[in-house]
Amino acid sequence: MRTTLSLDDDVAVLLQQVRAAKQARLKTVVNEALRLGLQRMSAPAPRREPYQTRVVDAGACRLPNLDDVAEVLAGAEGHDFR
Repeated sequence: MRTTLSLDDDVAVLLQQVRAAKQARLKTVVNEALRLGLQRMSAPAPRREPYQTRVVDAGACRLPNLDDVAEVLAGAEGHDFR
């Protein structure tokens, strides 16, 4: 199949480097790169273990009620806060 591709400059440079290193034709290098890249892109993502948050005992709450934020801040920072 013949087609025309517009390559980004960085991709063109990498293609030329690989082509020179392998001493291969551009067609061969492009086909190999596309084949490998497309296989990788179509493969299922590797399964990761779910992230587990470590449990830490913070101890008992020192304030009986946390509903009133101003009261909690006054207790933590002193009554000058109000």
